[in-house]
Parts: sequence; C-alpha cells; structure tokens
Amino acid sequence: MLEKIGKYTLHTLSSVCPWTNVYGLARTLLAVSTLLTLLLNDATIFFRPAAGIADYPNCSYNLSIFCTVPNEYFYLNLIRWLCIGILLLVAIGWRPRITGVFHWWIAHSMQTSALTLDGGEQVSAVLTLLLLPLTLTDPRKWHWEKIDVQKQADHIQSGAVLPHIVALITIVAIRFQASILYLNAAVAKLKQEEWIDGTATYYFLNDSLLGMPPLLIKATEFVLNTSLVVVPTWGTFVAEILLFSALFVPKRYWSYFLYLGFALHGMIAIMIGLYSFSLIMFGLLILYLRPVEQEYRFRCSLKGFRTWGLTRSRRQAAPSFDEAH
Repeated sequence: MLEKIGKYTLHTLSSVCPWTNVYGLARTLLAVSTLLTLLLNDATIFFRPAAGIADYPNCSYNLSIFCTVPNEYFYLNLIRWLCIGILLLVAIGWRPRITGVFHWWIAHSMQTSALTLDGGEQVSAVLTLLLLPLTLTDPRKWHWEKIDVQKQADHIQSGAVLPHIVALITIVAIRFQASILYLNAAVAKLKQEEWIDGTATYYFLNDSLLGMPPLLIKATEFVLNTSLVVVPTWGTFVAEILLFSALFVPKRYWSYFLYLGFALHGMIAIMIGLYSFSLIMFGLLILYLRPVEQEYRFRCSLKGFRTWGLTRSRRQAAPSFDEAH
C-alpha cells in the first residue's frame, strides 16, 4: 500500500511543474504595479506627515528599505530609484531566487513606511511574502523559461522532491489566502447599512477623493441616481462570494471565475482609477484561478509590426490568453 502511495505521489509531482510562466506573469504584474507607483510619484508624496503620524518614513520596528538612509528627500528619492531598478528586474523575470527576496522587501517597505490609499500595497506585501518559497526554489534564470519535463521527472524519481513539494504547497496556500480575502471583503460589507440597502455604490462613486471623474458620473447617473444602483452594489457582493467559492470548484471551471475577477477589478480600475490596485489583484487572480501547469505560450508574428499574443500550448488543453480576454 505504501509503495503504491509513493508511486502515485511521484507520478503526481512529475506531472505538475509549479515553476511556469503562469506564476511568472503574476510576479510581473505585481512588480509593474509597484514600479509604476514609485515611478510616477516623488518621495514627497509617500513620506510626509499624516493624522497620527509625525515621523516619516515610519521606521518603528520594521525592516523598511527606506529606513536604511538618512531621513532626507534626496536620499529617499535615491532609494526610490533603486527600487524602480530592482522592480524592473523582477518584471522582466530575471533570477527569481534573487529578485523574489528584494521584491518582498520593497513591497513590505511600501506598506509599512509609505502613505498609501488603495490597499493594494497591503495585498502585494502579503503576496510577495507568500511567494518566497516558490521563488527561492525556482531553478530558472528567467521566470518565463520552460523547464525540461523529462529532466524534472528524473530529479523527482531520484528523490529530489522537497523543493517541488514546497512550491506546490505554496501555491495551495496562496489560493487559500486569496479565497479568504474575497470572503472577508464580502462579509465586511454586511456590517454596513449602505451595502445592505443597495446604495453603497452611489456614495463610493461620488466620493470627492476616490470617486469617478465628472464625465463618468454624468454618463452613469441613470444608474446611480435610480433604484438600479442596487445592481452594481449587490453585484459586487455576489461577485466576491463567487470568487471565494471558487476555492471549492473543480479545476475545469476555474476560467469562468477568472473572467469574473478580471471584470470586477477592471471595472474598479476604470470607474475609480485604482489601476495599481487592479494590477495587483490581476496577479493574485492568476495565481488563484489559473492552473499553474497550464502555461501561457508566447507567439510573435512580423507583419509590419511586431505583435505579441498568448496561445494555447500544444501539450496543455488550457484556455489561451486571447480567449480569456
């Protein structure tokens, strides 16, 4: 019996490679989000006094990279540009074993030391920490590379299974964390009367700080100012419950929930302008709802201009990137 279990385990490990461009694409989206945030904002935006915060950057009991230099904007901007350079390496996929640690350090530093608004930095800090076991066991030079299946199977058969098991457990842990995030978001809404009576969307989208621009408010007033406002309000709640339930759904149905998540956060980006937050959530959704072994396959064609697409792998019956969008 134990011998059969051992053979089954080795066969399963050999058939599922955790180090694919699926998690690579998710890392790139996470890095691009933070990179753009740092690139488009000066240090004076992130580090300044706020309610209850007199000292900035906040260096109390944390390992922030922004606390490694004197508390002056010249040095803080130098660190900002250093972070941008590192995040560029993460985004292009170079040496996950090295850049994974620095990616988490930067995400952690943004969350603990910088003034932020949209909550995306908190998700990024947690997700890059959870990704560390996966990046530290990744044997590739680039996270876009395809691992030789036969070579991987030979390593597993020879007993080198620990890195593989750690990586697969990490993916499961990330999926569990993602589902809890959506459950928490949905349950928290039940504590607010505006979400229960269906009017919360009206107040959020008309908020002077995070609301829509005047042009979009004008275009959607027939929804926001009528009883139809319950549709986007309760629809958001239902979408989050469905995304939580995806944890218990067979793998063949994951793509439908992935489309739902993309649509939800795409609308948030368009309506409220939380683009960096939505990029981070796109990365989370890919790790959550795209089977890691169903690799994306890049295609390049030259017909006047160079175009890039993601197509179905011949070896995997996975939905293509074009189909997913």
